[in-house]
This record gives sequence, structure tokens and C-alpha cells, in this order.
Amino acid sequence: MKAGAGTVGVSRGCEPDVLVAGGGLAALCAAIAARRAGASVWLLDQAPETLRGGNTRHARNMRVAHEAPTPLVADTYDTAAFLADLRRAGGVMLDEALAAPLVAGSTSLPAWLAAQGVAFQPRAGGMLPYSRRTVFLLGGGTAMVNALYATAAALGVRVCHGVTVEAVAPGGGAVIREGDAARRVSSGAVVVATGGFQANRAWLRQAFGPAAEGFVNRGTPHADGRLLRALLDQGAAPVGDPAHGHLVAVDARSPADDGGIVTRAEGMTEGLVVDRDGRPLRDPAAERGSPRYANWGRLVAGAPGQIAHVILDASGVARLGLRVYPPEPAPDTAALAAALELDASDLAATLVRHGPSGGPPWFTLSIRPGLTFTGLGVRVDDRARVMDRRGRPWPGVFAAGMIMAPALLGGRYLSGTALTLSAVFGRLAGEEAARHALGGA
Repeated sequence: MKAGAGTVGVSRGCEPDVLVAGGGLAALCAAIAARRAGASVWLLDQAPETLRGGNTRHARNMRVAHEAPTPLVADTYDTAAFLADLRRAGGVMLDEALAAPLVAGSTSLPAWLAAQGVAFQPRAGGMLPYSRRTVFLLGGGTAMVNALYATAAALGVRVCHGVTVEAVAPGGGAVIREGDAARRVSSGAVVVATGGFQANRAWLRQAFGPAAEGFVNRGTPHADGRLLRALLDQGAAPVGDPAHGHLVAVDARSPADDGGIVTRAEGMTEGLVVDRDGRPLRDPAAERGSPRYANWGRLVAGAPGQIAHVILDASGVARLGLRVYPPEPAPDTAALAAALELDASDLAATLVRHGPSGGPPWFTLSIRPGLTFTGLGVRVDDRARVMDRRGRPWPGVFAAGMIMAPALLGGRYLSGTALTLSAVFGRLAGEEAARHALGGA
């Protein structure tokens, strides 16, 4: 099996106390925590080494509670405020039994991650938007991934890329595959941290219907949901809704997979948005903060052809600032109509009634719904143990990250919470898996 740089290949015999499936933040935290607890650990990642880290590579900040100002955040954001935000966002879908350990675990998260080599931006350094609720990663998610892999290797975690965990068994152990070769691995415990199914187009069509044809997967192309499906087929208790996901508006020129945060669209509140047929598309909540991204993602997902066009005048473009995907210019309304394949007279009338006041030249950005993560997972308890449909924990099987996140993020998403959840429950799952594998309770 192919091992990453500085790692040791997997061989038969001498099998691990704890096997971790996945390669993003939750998996890395689980592997490091289990190893520090004294367990021998394998981390098996379906992705090649060049794409290690999953969606974590595209992240930049995480939400943490802090009772007083810190070197990372000037103001306070206490546990009560975090929990209140989580409850407002999650509503009736929120699992209160998991909300408490998430919020409590966030308080020590920066220090714990720093001890594993992760660097943070001191008080955002004036380079990024200020938020009292989140801390920013120095170098972004890729730098964090690289630091955690280096720590895992130094601790003796055996890391292998290009290896798929096909199934796990209650009591520990897994079926793994590299290429055409499959075999069973015995272990004392397994931590599943392989995320959702946002890269599985067939499953997306089944869950979301024809609208899924227009979705862009913002993250890793390896989030195919195969281990999630296997767990559910084996009797794990589901949580969440397969027809739910975190959608945001992204530039229509984005790649089908793995474009990350730079694909996120802006300008919807600065100009006029029309659907494929030239009809104005508006956010009824008129959100201007971070919720606007998800609102527009849902709106575009429901639009004909899952596409819309943002029309800006010169002042709107100036407010937009520099973009990886710059707006396309059109010198007049006729050229704009031709570019958008719309009737020129109808578009002119729409612009008179609803458009930006500056007039031509016009600038356009076409947008599509970008899927960050899906809303179906497996249920866990407050020790990160996977639960069966009768409410009993599966012995030796734990889960962390986005594969169990719908219990907490099934409602309205809170920015920065996915990383927090992945790290908090990754650490918890790793510690609990080591305790189980080494003969603890």
C-alpha cells in the first residue's frame, strides 16, 4: 500500500490498536489523540497524498468559545453565547447531548492544536475579517493539514494514502482495498472520519433530484460516501436528511470538484440577479452577513437550470474588489443580452425596473449552487460511539467529523463550526477508541 512521505507502508501482521479511516482534520485529530493515549494507530486515506486533507485544505477559521480576550481574539465569546448560536441555527434538529461537548471542547481547541504544531493568526493580524467568534489559521487549512501530518508521523502513526476502507465491523476491524486487492484488517477499534457524499453524483441525484445536475462540489472529489452507506446498510442509526446540504453560491466557472473557498460568489447584494430566463431572483431575507452565501446557494439551486447571473454596474464592481474569477464586461445592454442569451428588449425593461442605477457598461458573474457537505450521517453518543437503530452503541466503532455532523449542523450553518466539530469530536473519538482498544471501559 502506498504510504505518504515520511510514513511506513502497511503490511500484514502487527495490526493496529486503532484504525482511522479518513484524511482530513477529524481523522488527523483522532489519530494523534489515540497515539498520544498509547495506542498503535493506522490512518488510511482514500485520497492520494497530493490531495490529503479533504475539505480541511480549503478552510481558514474555526469557531471557539473563550471567556476572556485571548492573543487570538480581542473580545469575549463565552460558552453560553456559542451554545445559544448553535441552538438558533440547529433548531429542533440539534442534538443537545452533542452540543454541550462541542462547545466545551472548543475552549481548549486552539491550545491543543497549537501543541500539535498548528499555527494561528494573532487577532487576525489585520489581514482577515475580524470575528470575535472565530480564530484564523496562519497559512490556512493546508498549513494546518501539513502540520498535523508531520506530528502524526513523528508520533509513529502509520499513514497510507490511496487506501479505501470499504466497511467496518462492530467490535473493531475493517475491510480495506487498494486497487483490486481487498483484505480484512483486525484492530481493537475503528474511527470513521470519511465525511459525507457530496462527490457522489449518483447519490446526489437520488437525494436532491434533477437539481443535483447543477451542483458544484466545493471540496474533495473523494467524499463519495461509501463508508457512510456501508454503515447505514449494516444498521447504524441515521441522523439528518439526505436531501439537505450546505449550499452556497459559487462562480459558474468553478471546477466540478475541489475549488474551495475562492469559488464562493460575491456581488449578489451589490447588483441585480436574474435567473436563466431573465427573471429577477431575490433573497427574501435580504441577508448581508455570512448567511447570505447559504441563502443564495439555496435560491440558485431552485432556479431553472440551477444557474443565475449577477449584473453589476461600475460602482458595484468597485465594491466587489479583486476576484479569482473576475466579472465579464459588456459595453451595453445589447451585448449583455447576447452574452446571457436573453431577449434584449426584455432585459432592458428589467434593468430599468430593477437594475443597478449606474447603467452600462455592465459586468456579469454567473453563479451555481456549490455543495460543501451533505446532511445525512450516522448517529453517535457523547463519547463519539456509533449507535445502532435500537439506540445501542456499536462496540469499538467511533465516528467524527462530517459523517456525524448532521446531528449538530443539520439546520442553518454557523461559520467556522465544521472545523471545530471535526477537531473536537476527532480528538474525543481518538481518545475513546484508544481506551476501548487498550482494555478500558
